[in-house]
Amino acid sequence: MQETIVAIATPTGEGAIGIVRLSGTGCIVLVDDFFPARTLVQSEARKAWFGILAGEDGAPIDEVVITLYRAPASYTGEDSVEISCHGSPYILSRVVQLCIDAGARMAQPGEFSQRAFLNGKLDLSQAEAVADLIASQSAAAHRIALRQLRGGVSDEIKELRVALINFASLIELELDFGEEDVEFADRTELRELVDKIRGRIEALTTSFRLGNAIKLGITTVIAGRPNAGKSTLLNALLNEERAIVSEIPGTTRDTIEETLNIGGVTFRLVDTAGIREASDTIEAIGVERALERVRTSQLLVYVFDVIETDPETLAADLDALYREDLQLVVVANKMDLNPYTKYEHYFGEDYTGKWMVPNDNFIPMIAKSRSNLGYLQDRLLAVATGGTAGLDQQQVVLSNARHYDALRRADQALVRVLQGLKTGLSQDFIAMDIRQSLRELGEITGEITTDDLLGNIFSNFCIGK
Repeated sequence: MQETIVAIATPTGEGAIGIVRLSGTGCIVLVDDFFPARTLVQSEARKAWFGILAGEDGAPIDEVVITLYRAPASYTGEDSVEISCHGSPYILSRVVQLCIDAGARMAQPGEFSQRAFLNGKLDLSQAEAVADLIASQSAAAHRIALRQLRGGVSDEIKELRVALINFASLIELELDFGEEDVEFADRTELRELVDKIRGRIEALTTSFRLGNAIKLGITTVIAGRPNAGKSTLLNALLNEERAIVSEIPGTTRDTIEETLNIGGVTFRLVDTAGIREASDTIEAIGVERALERVRTSQLLVYVFDVIETDPETLAADLDALYREDLQLVVVANKMDLNPYTKYEHYFGEDYTGKWMVPNDNFIPMIAKSRSNLGYLQDRLLAVATGGTAGLDQQQVVLSNARHYDALRRADQALVRVLQGLKTGLSQDFIAMDIRQSLRELGEITGEITTDDLLGNIFSNFCIGK
């Protein structure tokens, strides 16, 4: 923590401007030796200074703008310097090497943000939001990350912890007076509080499906038999002729992948080879790749031809692709050739397949003319997000799997608290479960951390942040 660290803070490649960032107790003195235009150690903070940055031999490296930040009023909470120079990879590497030769060391991935956390400038949830903000690729992902960075998730967790801590302290007090058989914590109020906290935890964990979909996108495989209209559907969704469409069965031999944004959620569409007994080696490889993509996808759009496919065949095809955690939308294509096709014909009383396909997820379509395309897009969004209509501006949405897991463990501990209160369990065990719930909540914001946890989180950051 006392060492001066340095890293390039801008992306690799040529650009108009590149930034080298330093942080640590001696960083201002270090840079001062190479900046003859101004005595930086005597300069005001949060101001920019223009001049020549020179090497150890006095030869100029570049014209730069240097910005100073003094502790604690900086991103890391330490003295910090940002050197803005021309975005030449050569210049940037020279500046970094100059700093390293003068005593700085190369920053580890996420070390600037880790120092900000350790110095109390950010809690752990906010620090993770920094990485999410950098990686955001849609307006919705940006909005979720920015709200988390500004304390949306943290504030929720802190409120839950404060309420629990108040009761936990009363329970602990009872333990100190165990021999006197006194009761400081009202058990009825405690039950009501735990129920209320569990309700808020449930709202947060329920939002994770939406948040995770917005953050990471949804891998969506378009599958079906040859000539069912898979590639036509892909082209319709993308509104471009991305895949070759032909009346010849088996035209698509390999997977075709594109991204599509629907309502702020990114769908990673994968068009696959028609699933059937292959007629040659190349098609067999394509079919196997199609099956593999189905096995690793989150959402399956199964397309079938309403003329060529009877209910028994569809049920058998779907059963062969069944996976318990896989979401399914069934597209009945070529409805212009058989307009009387209905959901009940395929998923009526006689249906005995593994999939429970709701009526809303059965989409009659004419992919060639894009008939009913809007409804399909609406259903894809609804299935991906759990039916959430949209992202409210003030809504706190969970998008981090670590937070989700911690909340689930906290809730499990609270369930044990309720069970203990119901059965008259000793306050020792009730206090233990309350402490466990507090610990799980504390891990989200970093009030309770381990070196392994911090190392795992910040190692996923980019160097320079």
